[in-house]
Amino acid sequence: MAKGQGKVVAQNKKAHHDYTIVETYEAGIVLTGTEIKSVRAARITLKDGFAQVKNGEVWLNNVHITPYDQGNIWNQDPDRTRKLLLKKKEIAKLANELKGTGMTLVPLKVYLKDGFAKVLLGLAKGKHDYDKRESIKRREQNRDIARQMKVFNAR
Repeated sequence: MAKGQGKVVAQNKKAHHDYTIVETYEAGIVLTGTEIKSVRAARITLKDGFAQVKNGEVWLNNVHITPYDQGNIWNQDPDRTRKLLLKKKEIAKLANELKGTGMTLVPLKVYLKDGFAKVLLGLAKGKHDYDKRESIKRREQNRDIARQMKVFNAR
């Protein structure tokens, strides 16, 4: 867990496999009604989520927050777009970076920090299939080296 992060409620594990993360940003999420109760219960899915900059604001799309069981009429649409809270300088920098080719904003994890829901966004560049295979190969080689070092140091 990185410094300053609270309880992690959701992670996008596939993001590091599909993308090369260039930079990360922490943003607050504007939640309404009973959505925060569902987030605290870890009933959130980041699988196909992405963020985009529109009219100087950052919006989170395709993130599913399951409706709260006891919420009745106060429940929101689970797949609605949600506004993210960032500083103006960060939004301007992100808008400038996203104009480049092949860059996207991907939610990496959602966590609770001081009672507020935060999302860690990754500025990412998509990987090709051969890049993914190379990453897997490198990870396995490092694992084998670590295993051999452990056996060697045990002697």
